[in-house]
Amino acid sequence: MDQRKIMSLGRSSLIISLPKHWTKLNELKQGDVVSLVIQRDRSLAVFPGSESKEDFKEISIHIDPKEKASSIKRNIISCYLNGYTNIRLFSKGIFPVFQQKAIRKIVQILYMRIMECDAKTMHIISLMDETKASVISGIQRMHILSDSLLQDVLSSLETQDPDLAKTTFQLEDDVNHFSYLILRTLRRAALDPAFANKLNIEISDCFDYQMLVYRIKQVSNYANDIAQHIVLLNERQLKISDQLITLMQEAGKNSQKLYNQSLKAYLSNTVDLAEELIERSKLVDKSDQEIATWSFLHEKKNPVIICATCSIRESIKRIAEYGIKIAVSTIDRSFSKK
Repeated sequence: MDQRKIMSLGRSSLIISLPKHWTKLNELKQGDVVSLVIQRDRSLAVFPGSESKEDFKEISIHIDPKEKASSIKRNIISCYLNGYTNIRLFSKGIFPVFQQKAIRKIVQILYMRIMECDAKTMHIISLMDETKASVISGIQRMHILSDSLLQDVLSSLETQDPDLAKTTFQLEDDVNHFSYLILRTLRRAALDPAFANKLNIEISDCFDYQMLVYRIKQVSNYANDIAQHIVLLNERQLKISDQLITLMQEAGKNSQKLYNQSLKAYLSNTVDLAEELIERSKLVDKSDQEIATWSFLHEKKNPVIICATCSIRESIKRIAEYGIKIAVSTIDRSFSKK
């Protein structure tokens, strides 16, 4: 760390000198203007010029015509999360239909737009202004969507209604919309103290909120997995017994309640509630064992039903476990604030 001694200039002014290598790096000379920003931790950030410049990052990706859609989507997501505003795609041949569909779908999920497009090139840009984003509001909205998804899935499980289960697939896409936007914002804030200051969040919060977003997203993924198995059983003209559905419904509602209350404890920093929720994990284990026992002793020995039952049981348990992890994080964060 470079330390500088504070000196006096006149009767009321205090000054420090700027590091020479920093002024050379930013091509500053005597008479140029720099900008000062007071951070939330009372530190001072210095920017060359009259104001901090917005960094519009651009990247080019070259795609093989045989490259899988999943690989293309993953690369675009990675560029987006790392703050690239302009993404240019170039095909070594032409974009086949399956690649075009994949690109357009992920562009929609990421709140981006295709500005230019032909058979061999695509120019994608992000139109979102992260400086106007609210991380907490985004997380709350993401949670509301995931809870609606979970509620609809449990309702479709109760009646084994495949049509209701299918309607939840769009909700998962909506959850993904928010997750990618929030993660992009948090990654930028973690690297840019001035940006974190604009969002009114501590840099240390970026990592905690990032983990919270991942956990909400995982809850949505497990809820979606339940919906997919409901659809699968219907396609095979199979049904789970009413007795087992009743046990799953009770376990699912308990998991949903634990998840929602954990989010409430986290956002309100209510440690007492978080500790109470952690103690409820014993009830989750009990319900899970009841489902397992009934499945293996009483359910029809159809392999499709057995596999679907095991998967649904596992998803319900995982949803509860992610709720417990959020509660544990609430307690961990409470000590960092002291």
